[in-house]
Amino acid sequence: MRLRQSGFGWVVQAPAKLNLFLEVLGKRADGYHDLETVMVAINLFDTLILNEESSGEITLRCQHAGAILSRTNRARDEVPETRDNLVVRAAELLRSRCGVQRGVHIDLIKRIPAAAGMAGGSSDAAAVMFALNLIWKLGLSEIELRRLASEIGSDVCFFLSSASAATCRGRGEILEPCPLPLRLYFVVARPDSGLSTALVYRHCRPEAEPRGARELLQALQRGDLQRASQQLRNSLQPPAESLNADVRQLKEEFSRLPVVGHMMTGSGTAYFGLCQNRQSAMTAAARLRARGLSRVFVAESPP
Repeated sequence: MRLRQSGFGWVVQAPAKLNLFLEVLGKRADGYHDLETVMVAINLFDTLILNEESSGEITLRCQHAGAILSRTNRARDEVPETRDNLVVRAAELLRSRCGVQRGVHIDLIKRIPAAAGMAGGSSDAAAVMFALNLIWKLGLSEIELRRLASEIGSDVCFFLSSASAATCRGRGEILEPCPLPLRLYFVVARPDSGLSTALVYRHCRPEAEPRGARELLQALQRGDLQRASQQLRNSLQPPAESLNADVRQLKEEFSRLPVVGHMMTGSGTAYFGLCQNRQSAMTAAARLRARGLSRVFVAESPP
């Protein structure tokens, strides 16, 4: 992440992520699940603008970036502006733990769809922690920020790391960076419907002999997209398909596209195709839009 100052305030961009591999290993005593997942950041961003709040309060205002959403999508993508939002909770946690008395107003411009498995809320929370650490001159290290972030949500830690791709274990807070030698290109579609993460996990039945991500990572390191596509895995996809017809429909649609491989990300409902290059991703996106899907993105990972 990078923080810059403009006439509007301090500006930071919060990227979305895709899961190239996700294996649920089992349920923990604390109610979370142990997992192994490979996450990669992509160039689909929310924008956060931070300004000093003279009242000493932490306030948040949200809007969608130039999107004309249907009434259904507006209801689903409605972002709370209270403590229910991870952004507010992240700022409050940072302030209380560091003994800061200052307030901040945050304008959040949303591009990452909600309830999609792309971790928009977690990325926004990480962006606020990253930004306030610099603005308030707290001097916290990346490790210290990640330790605090683990109290808010499992995916928040990934966005506070310097890695654009990482293997994450535990409940997602244990990171092992995995630099990729090539840029990855994706087409991503978000259907009209969403899914509850908790509901999907409740319906997930971990394998007796779970798979690991080693072969996927080895293929990516070699630049072998065909082999990598055979190793894409998301153990949350079968329960998501059983719960949501749109996920099943996207699986069928993507099977007819010029993609190397395809899969649901996170707990859904966003679905992505791994593409050979940007032109292939654009072609696939055009076909999806022609079939009536309005929320389609072409994205790539950092080099």
